[in-house]
Amino acid sequence: MCWNKKACVFFLLWMVLGACVYAQPRIVQPFNKDWKFLLADDSLASGENYKEVSWRRLSLPHDWSIESNFSSVYPAGNGGGALPGGVGWYRKTFMVPASFQNKLTRIEFDGVYKNSEVWVNGHWLGKRPYGYTNFSYDLTPYLHYDKPNVIAVRVDNRLQPDSRWYSGSGIYRDVQLVTTEKVAIAESGLFITTPEVHANAAIVQLQYKVANAGKTPQLVNVYTDVYDAAGKKVATSKTAVQRKVATDGAQYADRIEIKNPRLWSVSDPYLYKAITRIEMGGKLVDELKTPLGIRSFYFDSEKGFFLNNQALKIQGVCMHHDLGALGAAFNKAAAKRQLEILKNMGCNAIRFSHNPPAAAMLDLCDQMGFLVMVESFDMWKKKKKKYDYNLFFDQWHAADVSAMVLRDRNHPSVFMWSIGNEIPEQFDSSGTRIAAELSAIVKSIDPSRPVTSALTETFAEKNFITKSNALDVLNFNYKEYDYEALPQRFPGQKFVAGETASALETRGVYQMRSDSNRIWPTNFKVQDDFKGGNADFTCAAYDNTFAYWGATHEKAWVSVKKYPHMAGAFVWSGFDFLGEPVPYPWPARSSYYGIVDLAGFPKDVYYMYQSEWTNKPVLHVFPHWNWKAGDVVDVWAYYSQADEAELYLNDRSLGVQKKTDTSLHVMWRVPFAPGTVKVVTRKGGKQVLSKTISTTGPAAGIELVANKTGLKANGEDISFVTIRVVDSKGRLVPDADARVKCSVSGAGFLAGMDNGFQVDSVSLQHHERATWKGLLLVMIQSNGKKGNITVRVKMEGFPEQIITLNSL
Repeated sequence: MCWNKKACVFFLLWMVLGACVYAQPRIVQPFNKDWKFLLADDSLASGENYKEVSWRRLSLPHDWSIESNFSSVYPAGNGGGALPGGVGWYRKTFMVPASFQNKLTRIEFDGVYKNSEVWVNGHWLGKRPYGYTNFSYDLTPYLHYDKPNVIAVRVDNRLQPDSRWYSGSGIYRDVQLVTTEKVAIAESGLFITTPEVHANAAIVQLQYKVANAGKTPQLVNVYTDVYDAAGKKVATSKTAVQRKVATDGAQYADRIEIKNPRLWSVSDPYLYKAITRIEMGGKLVDELKTPLGIRSFYFDSEKGFFLNNQALKIQGVCMHHDLGALGAAFNKAAAKRQLEILKNMGCNAIRFSHNPPAAAMLDLCDQMGFLVMVESFDMWKKKKKKYDYNLFFDQWHAADVSAMVLRDRNHPSVFMWSIGNEIPEQFDSSGTRIAAELSAIVKSIDPSRPVTSALTETFAEKNFITKSNALDVLNFNYKEYDYEALPQRFPGQKFVAGETASALETRGVYQMRSDSNRIWPTNFKVQDDFKGGNADFTCAAYDNTFAYWGATHEKAWVSVKKYPHMAGAFVWSGFDFLGEPVPYPWPARSSYYGIVDLAGFPKDVYYMYQSEWTNKPVLHVFPHWNWKAGDVVDVWAYYSQADEAELYLNDRSLGVQKKTDTSLHVMWRVPFAPGTVKVVTRKGGKQVLSKTISTTGPAAGIELVANKTGLKANGEDISFVTIRVVDSKGRLVPDADARVKCSVSGAGFLAGMDNGFQVDSVSLQHHERATWKGLLLVMIQSNGKKGNITVRVKMEGFPEQIITLNSL
């Protein structure tokens, strides 16, 4: 008899899966549901018979820090997001059927921040200090069969500050159980590359590492079938050759030819599926499914980057791992929304900085067509913060960088490995030794991709990391004024701009004059106590404010665009992120760098990139037209696919403007008069696009717009509902900031609210928040049940608005 209802359901599922062992010999069980959590330290909580009195029940991924209000008292500081760390415990009870006694079962964690320790049934399995590394433990020796088992995880994120941005706390990525036969593909034991790619044929190279936990060697047949996206088998490596697997395992290699392959690219991310099987004694004993993208790429020292033998400028952004109001807790729907917004801008590449991302994020990049630079560390032995990874580097760097490459090397989206970001050791000889060691580790696991490191020193004689000759691509952050000289300073090398801009904007804020640049802060001595900005802790949304090490978005991109030897750029940053609120001290608690704000609302500069990075006609005119008598307003326009732009104020032309090679926008200085501003773009005298901005009336209510009304009833899917403050004609009122209350009933719950403003100290998961410049985002998440979800939104003084979603 099952000990409780949920354990019984879990047990029955295992029994069903176990009965199908030869049809599905490898069983991968999601392990995110039904954990219990305690935000406190209890030395007895690792015990098998410990009673979880007053523990909270939740599902993973989970970040406990994001649930708090922001505060200056937390030792992480506002650079770390002004949120708490601490110690937390997680426990989960589960069943394993007796039929699994002769199999192997391991638990796989994709990320726990940080200093995690894991126990099963009271047995200590190990510790992992680095919060961004995936890791696993073999549970087999300690499992009970047909009886309850208990996993306990202690997470210690007390020592702060430990990061230059917000890290989050807890088991913030996916967990799964994997059960195999004793003879199976080893963990991360399949490596797939495409060394030869031509229009009429491609070679797929496979390397197998087969494990044998039995007591005697075994004869097996290991092979891979490749299927196209429609499920049709297009090739196989199967032969009649039997291979011997010793008790310490074995390694083999295969080659498959794919005729007339459809290539993976950023515009057509086509994926095949490789299914690897092991047969032993005429029975299927293991099966592993791997998405396969067939592509080739290379860097050229003079001409930049080529994908599938076609020149491609890397139009990339840097991204930290938080998902705004969700904090560090990974959510597929939220991550996909971010990528969709970036894709619409024309972004084709992402540098996940400065640590490996969630594995599921790379799955999305494979599917949606992004090139990815995966980065290992923000520091080596020399610290940037008192309690950062420098404390663990000596003991753990080899294991952590190896885990990164082993996990991610089969993703077609991944095209570069970065071994560090702005490492202080680039300025002394230790950088030469460490860079060579880390590069050698990466190449021993994956020799097919280039190794890089984000550098700041652009003079060869001063850069000890480049002296190692261990980098295949030199990745320089900022200093766009040195791009022209790089080929002379580093002869024969290949180049990419790893970070550009560090420009600062608050969405919807406009200050005149816009053609006057502001360097905030002016130097490193004042960046932690900056007093030269705006009293309300904002930065103008015009592209005219940047940190002392950076540049405007326009200047940075024009510089990359100008030089063919620069393969492309990764803008700092794609989205605002929690922490690092340069230029301001507390109460600022999130960054100003993003092209898109923390809530996912594009800033105006988004359309500059869209005009440069896409082939579609673009016309974006700003700012709003709600000013007062006597104001003189700088009106900007980003446009593309046109020769010129003409501005009309209340139907009176104020002249034609044309972009230049060094300026990617046009501007008119316009005395304010109520009414309309219209901009028309033309090509060859014919109109391309027209955009009108009107003076609005006062706020008359709110409008709710959901990105989708149907959610999957899986407890994870999210609908993103935008709240717009509108006038009587339904136009956004850009200066309307009013408090809004939100309540949710039915088959969902409020996962978070955010307005994109960097200085709000209330928890992003609170049910009440003010709009910012007329906008507010509400995140409604499925609770796992089917049915309607009713969202009620009330702004004081106006009728309540209701939107109904469906959880299917």
